[in-house]
Order: sequence, then C-alpha cells, then structure tokens
Amino acid sequence: MARQDVASMSAVALFIGAFVSVPTSVQSIGVCYGVIANNLPPANDVVQLYRSKGITGMRIYFADAKALSALRNSGISLILDVGNDQLASLAASTSNAASWVQKNVRPYYPAVNIKYIAAGNEVQGGATQSIVPAMRNLNAALSAAGLGAIKVSTSIRFDEVAKSFPPSEGVFANAYMTDVARLLASTGAPLLANVYPYFAYKRDPQNIKLNYATFRPGPTVRDDKNGLTYTCLFDAMVDAVVAALEKAGAPGVRVVVSESGWPSASGFAATADNARAYNQGLIDHVGGGTPKRRGALETYIFGMFNENFKRGELVEKHFGLFNPDKSPAYPIQFK
Repeated sequence: MARQDVASMSAVALFIGAFVSVPTSVQSIGVCYGVIANNLPPANDVVQLYRSKGITGMRIYFADAKALSALRNSGISLILDVGNDQLASLAASTSNAASWVQKNVRPYYPAVNIKYIAAGNEVQGGATQSIVPAMRNLNAALSAAGLGAIKVSTSIRFDEVAKSFPPSEGVFANAYMTDVARLLASTGAPLLANVYPYFAYKRDPQNIKLNYATFRPGPTVRDDKNGLTYTCLFDAMVDAVVAALEKAGAPGVRVVVSESGWPSASGFAATADNARAYNQGLIDHVGGGTPKRRGALETYIFGMFNENFKRGELVEKHFGLFNPDKSPAYPIQFK
C-alpha cells in the first residue's frame, strides 16, 4: 500500500458545489485478499465469503497455491501478482518466466479466471528496471503456453505521477514509465494503479476537504485546463493517471484501480464511519467512471481483512472490510 506523495493535490479546494453519486453494479468492484496475518480463515472459507457477498473480483499478492486452488470454478476473476521477490528472476530470462507460468498459471487456468498478472507491486528504486523485461518475458511465456488472453501489467504507486493537480497536468515522474505505458499499449493490457485519497487527505487536510475525499456531498473542483468538474478526489487522482498515460504516448491504455481503501481505526481520520463512507461510496460510484473516461472503472478495494501482522503505522492493520472472524468491520453492501 503506497504512502502517496500528494503535495500537488493541495490546491484541490477551489469551490463548493453539489455532489452527485453515480450508481454502479458490483461487476466493477473486486477486493484485495491480503494475508499478512496469523488469524485469517482458510482460503476455501474466504472464497465462499466473496461469493456470498457478490464480490466478483480478487487480487492476491503472490502465487498462493491454497488461494488458487480455492478459486477453481468460483466465477471470481483474479489479479495474480508475481511477488516483488520474483521480479528480477522473471526479468533475467524467458526460461525463468516460462517456468513461473508452468508452475503458477497453467495448473489453474481457465478453472481460475486469471485476468491480469501484475509484474511487481509499487516497485521502487533500481528494481524498476526489471519491470519491462519481466513483463516482456511473461508475455512471451504466456503466448508460448497458449495463454495469451491473460494480460500482463504492473501495479504502480500513485506518486509515480509527478504532478497530479489539476488532473489534466498529470505526468509520470520516471522515464521507465513511458516504456511501461507503451508496452501496455502494444499488448492491450491496462495499467494497474493504487489510488488512495486517504493518504492525500492525511497529508493535506487543510486544503482537501474530508467530504471531497470520502464521496460525501459537498466540495467540487474544476480543472480549468480541460473544463471538467470533479465531485470526488478519487476521480481527480485517476484522471491524473490517465493524463500521464496520454503524455507518455499511450492514450488508449485503460486504468484499473488495483487498490483503494480507507482505514477504520488507529490513525488520522481512520474511523469506521469514514471507512464506510469511502468504501460504500467507491462501490456506488465506479460504475460511472471518471469525468475524463465515462463507463465502468474496474476497481479493487484494499482489503478484505484487517491484517494483524502488517508492518508500518498501526493504521495499516485496519484497512479490512472484514474482521478475521468474517464479521464486517462496518456495514457495507455489495449487492
């Protein structure tokens, strides 16, 4: 989960207007299944919980055999992360990528509906140089195995966008992202982006209004450069990623929001009420897309469970929609 660098979001409070929510269907929403905990239910029970709530998409952060087996014939579509620890190996050779695919994809697909493979999650520093080679090798391995329908991407932190306000000024901070964007354009894969209005609000609560950050009625923001009006910070952040893709020469690449959420305890503005408002608002909103790109926006909430072994600030342990005993952390409605 990214600590967003959101200094450029500080100008968002331009004027107050009316908020209009856009209803959606659950098909636009998935939920990330993190397992950094020692008290979570078995994978089979987790998949059943997804199905009972009408959640049709899942993201897992490594090739977890228990989760993959539990997902067989479930109807749940999947983002499968390779795990950052595998990235250098996958980048090193096509044979390594082929071995990974044979071990972690072929035994499960198509009984498990693997939709995207994420070659890295919020990769930073020198490891970013492995992203494009790993993506190329995975694409080649999937094609050779007759699995070319599975799209390969990478999941980025929001601070890969150097300038995010106004949204139309969005541009990627690092040169390697141009190569990523153009590779995605050539394969038809989306860019996976982790988008957290929570961290933007936490960084600058004086200029970003809580209602604007949590899909509640209240503030709106106008982008004078493109004439679009924003009723929520989430849309503005997503459209900044879209603008960055355009500037990188990849205007046709879709954005899939691979993580977004709000904590319910143990941090600034981390309350059950704010978490419910944000996540329910997100569920109800994404079917309409953003001002720049209308239509359903595929989005994954982080996360399914509160995870008691998460590192970092205490708030990191409280992003779950559910407690480990499968009880809701707060009321939420998927269908």
